[in-house]
Amino acid sequence: MTNSSSSFPDWHGTTILAVRKGGQTVIAGDGQVSMGQTVVKGNARKVRRLAGGKVVAGFAGATADAFTLIERLEAKLEQYPDQLARACVDLAKDWRTDRYLRKLEAMLLVADRDSIFTVTGVGDVLEPESGVAAIGSGGNFALAAGLALMDTDYAAEEVARRAMGIAARICVYTNGELTVEAV
Repeated sequence: MTNSSSSFPDWHGTTILAVRKGGQTVIAGDGQVSMGQTVVKGNARKVRRLAGGKVVAGFAGATADAFTLIERLEAKLEQYPDQLARACVDLAKDWRTDRYLRKLEAMLLVADRDSIFTVTGVGDVLEPESGVAAIGSGGNFALAAGLALMDTDYAAEEVARRAMGIAARICVYTNGELTVEAV
């Protein structure tokens, strides 16, 4: 028997990819919003600029929950300016220990010019070794494509766009309507 409040939800419905290459960091997100097997919107913006444009965040999961987390992250970034890792760790700590936040069902991919972090509600703040990270139902497809494209001459944004295109061809919960933000 599993305890549903402590198990991590099975995410469906989006793809967010971060790529850091050649001094540039990019987060790309698809625009598809699905309710079950139905596409209800094709051009949603799941990637946002924070901290005066110095930080970019993408989200997967329940939209209202993700917006709550992004607001909390913005507050942490104000509390710890230019300290993205500290802000993410503090958010993850609050997310894991706060009774209200613990019920939120979303994930964040957060980046600045130098770092990329995956932040989860189970307390994880993970920094990729390879300069590529992804979340969402199409995340593994985009991650694999992004890793394969890192050895090419493509800049970070082109790697992200091409990898997201590959994910959109494979994952039914991912489309090609991209929002791409660079720092």
